[in-house]
Amino acid sequence: MENVMLAKALAIGIGSLGPALGIGFIGAKAMEGIGRNPEAAGKILVPMLLACAFAEAVAIYALVIAFSISK
Repeated sequence: MENVMLAKALAIGIGSLGPALGIGFIGAKAMEGIGRNPEAAGKILVPMLLACAFAEAVAIYALVIAFSISK
């Protein structure tokens, strides 16, 4: 039982590490781009949100895998 819980914790922990870093980098670069060219904020916002959604989907897949692990 403890091994199953450890496997679930590792699956969601490791599986969400990449998307968390990705979302941080996406946000940082978007803010950097808006800071350099404030008029482009509208053009930067939509692709930034889409990229964040795709990165978040990877974390959701890790959550689904963690829930599917059973003994």
